[in-house]
Amino acid sequence: MSEVRRSADRRGGVGHAADGPASSGYRIEDLAHLSGATVRTIRAYQDRGLLPRPERRGRANVYSDAHLVRLRQIADLLDRGYTLASIKELLEAWDAGRGLGGVLGLVAEVDGPWTDEEAVRISRAELDERFGGAPDDAAVADAVELGVLEPVPGDTDTFVVPSPQELAVAVELHAAGVPLSAISGHLRELRGQVEHIAARFLEFTTEHVFARYLDGPHRPTDSDAAEAASLVRRLRPLAQQTVDAELARAMRLLAVRHLRQQLGANGEPDLRKTTRNVAIPAKAMQAVEALVGPEQAAEFITLAAEREVRARSLDRLAVNHSPSADLDETL
Repeated sequence: MSEVRRSADRRGGVGHAADGPASSGYRIEDLAHLSGATVRTIRAYQDRGLLPRPERRGRANVYSDAHLVRLRQIADLLDRGYTLASIKELLEAWDAGRGLGGVLGLVAEVDGPWTDEEAVRISRAELDERFGGAPDDAAVADAVELGVLEPVPGDTDTFVVPSPQELAVAVELHAAGVPLSAISGHLRELRGQVEHIAARFLEFTTEHVFARYLDGPHRPTDSDAAEAASLVRRLRPLAQQTVDAELARAMRLLAVRHLRQQLGANGEPDLRKTTRNVAIPAKAMQAVEALVGPEQAAEFITLAAEREVRARSLDRLAVNHSPSADLDETL
């Protein structure tokens, strides 16, 4: 916690003037003492435009309660994780008459957890046990780099697991025989693709949902920001639901196709690998595409051909083993 925040906590929190009646002014040393900031920090804030210049009275610079309040606001925002650049923008909005409450609420909503998972801790011994009992420093280093594990400061034998589900998946894959290096490589590839999906979803919702709050020469008002935060709260689960539904659809489609390919490779005929390229009349192709869509047309034609071949094989078997066929052979 910053020096300014500690002093603010002692004197009633951020955003309140000094206790007692309004002061006639402070020297910079007094302001530093009351706020908990250093003289050097106060001057740096002035140079960055975060803190107004003091009033000049004779040969002295005099600071007011407003400067003390501003120092407490800065300290509070620093404790929330804001950078000085973003703090400057927020304080400019405040000075222009737009409250910080809605803006901070919107930022908190976006910056909040996007999952119901709760982080857990795991010891190095437990981690090794879950992955077969053999220590693997390279795999642990990969997991730390990917953020699957987070070291605990001052405790080299304990890690924080931000997503227990993600770790559980790695455990199951390793138990099924997948090397840890392959799991790490797959996660890197998957993460890049998922981040692309997330970026597209944000672009989509910004264009069609949040544009009305962002367009125009002025920043959103306090009520606009509060309404936008409510929208974020309602739209947040939609990203997960959409990805879940589309992943299920894709897995169902591709898993069946993959299984059919593997069966073909293990002895059953795979017409996609054994037949030649055949020209299909344009009208027939258009009819197929109208029936199942362009993306599924090739799959439909392949399956239709397979079904026809098998139907004819069944017909041939039925004819060859029918009673009439046996009678013909006897005669």
